[in-house]
Parts: sequence; C-alpha cells; structure tokens
Amino acid sequence: MNVPKENLISQLRSGDPRALARAISIVENHSSGWVELLKGLFPHTGKARTIGLTGAPGAGKSTLVDQLAKHYREQKHTIGIIAVDPTSPYTGGAILGDRIRMQQHFSDPGIYIRSMATRGSLGGLARTTADVALVLDAAGRDLILIETVGVGQDEIDIVRLADVTVVILVPGMGDDVQTIKAGIMEIADIFVINKVDHDGAERVEREIRAMQSLATRGDQWTPPIVKTVATDGRGIQELADVIAAYESHQAKQRLMSQRRVQNWEVRLLEMLRDTLLQQANAAMADGELSRLAAQVAEHKRDPYSVVEEITGRVLRG
Repeated sequence: MNVPKENLISQLRSGDPRALARAISIVENHSSGWVELLKGLFPHTGKARTIGLTGAPGAGKSTLVDQLAKHYREQKHTIGIIAVDPTSPYTGGAILGDRIRMQQHFSDPGIYIRSMATRGSLGGLARTTADVALVLDAAGRDLILIETVGVGQDEIDIVRLADVTVVILVPGMGDDVQTIKAGIMEIADIFVINKVDHDGAERVEREIRAMQSLATRGDQWTPPIVKTVATDGRGIQELADVIAAYESHQAKQRLMSQRRVQNWEVRLLEMLRDTLLQQANAAMADGELSRLAAQVAEHKRDPYSVVEEITGRVLRG
C-alpha cells in the first residue's frame, strides 16, 4: 500500500470514496497488506444490514437491486452494492453488466457500486465477496445489497453472508418444478416472483405454496411471496416492507446473533482451509506435487500417507 494503513482507514471512515475504492481493490486482489487492513477495519464493522438477492439468470436481479437501492436512498439510507458478475474470458475481470444497468446511481455519493468477477468460484459469489462486504460495513454503509452471479441451482453461498436472503423467480422459464426442487429454494427468507406481468406467475406461486406446505422452518417463519415488476418499480415498497418484517421477526426471536454465529463458524472454517492450503503449497518445492501425484498414480505410494506428510510439514512450521 502506498498509503499507510491508518491513513487509509481514517480516509475510508470519513467517507472518502477513493479511499473506499482503494481499500476494496487491495482486499479483492490480495495486495500487500490486505490482511492487516482487514484487521484494522474489523472493529468498525457489525452495523450494516446485509441483503442478498439470488436467482437464476434472467430473473431480473440487477433491476430489482437497482429499484430497491433507489427506495432505500429515498429514506436517506447509505447503500453499498456488490454485483457479482461473470468473469471475462479476456481480462479475467467482471463483465460489468450489472453496473451498466445501475448507471443512474453513479452520481449519488450515497450509493457505492462494486462489480466483482467470480474468477472461477462456484456458489454465486466471488471468493472475496465477504471481505468486500466487511470493507463497505466499516465505511459506514447502512445497507449492503449483494447480487449473486446467477449460476443456478447450487447458488447458495449467499445464505452464509446475508442477514436476509431474497430468492427471485420468474414465470415462463420452462422448468418451474425443477427450480422448486433446487437447493436454492431452501435458503429463501423471502420469495420474489418478478415479471408478474408475464403469463405463468400464478403457477410459480402455487408451486412455492405447495413446497412450503411440505416443510416448516425452525425459526417459525414462513417465507412470504412478493410479486414485482422491477422494470417499473411495482412491488418494491411491498418487498421493503417484508424485509423489515423479517428483520423484526429476527429481532423478536433473537435470531440475528444466532445466524451470524453460524455464518462465522462456516466462514472461519473456510478461512482456515484456505490458509492451510496456502501453507501446504508453500511447504512443497516446485514440481513436488506433480512428483507425488505420479507416485500415487503408479501406486508406489498411497494418497493418505502423502497428505499426512504434507500436513506434518505445515504443522512443524
């Protein structure tokens, strides 16, 4: 970092958008000092509400995020938007389709939009999405809206990051029943049927109701169904009201802190796994992994002993 960590944190906390952009770039790219920066920012986090919006490609997630951000800005909330885009095959960066659709907010200092490339990560989020959300939280944003990339049925990482998870469906996708069965349906705190001006919205609603009749959640919350036409803002007020109702339910049942503890349990394990993997790679000489793999493939060694050997090197430091 060209700017000392303390100065960058101070500038970020004061609302400097350039400091915020620089901090996010450092964290996203794992540039020199990124861990120390996050350590310094962490005491300033924990105040922002995080809303995740997920669903299949073509569901209208970007337009819905755009309208929801507009609604919250009218109520004087400051917003951070993380739009996880597909990775460009040419640059390795985000394709930026979401930022193009949210151009009306670029001149508003109360909304900060960051596109992130998945860079091969599955589950709908980039690997550093959680860290970027932490930076936005430390910068004092009241709400963080996270739009997942739209990878389909296994796009469930968002539930371990967001306080509220909104699953967006649309009629006429031709595979409604299979979508209902998908894992993505099990994570919804709120269902949105977008593009209800198209034929088939009633069918989607019936299938969601049928699914809900088969199982109950442990928190005694039945995910409501909100109908929207995001392109003209229809249903956005109702969606914001339902989000507020779920947050009130969480507060009443003291579920928010419990959910965050569970999320941090998963995230700590992921961080530990990534750290140990980096240490294991560092403990091996160039070409050693290929040599060990060849020995296993030729049945000269078993893989379990190889893993124990590498783990032992890591533990011995």
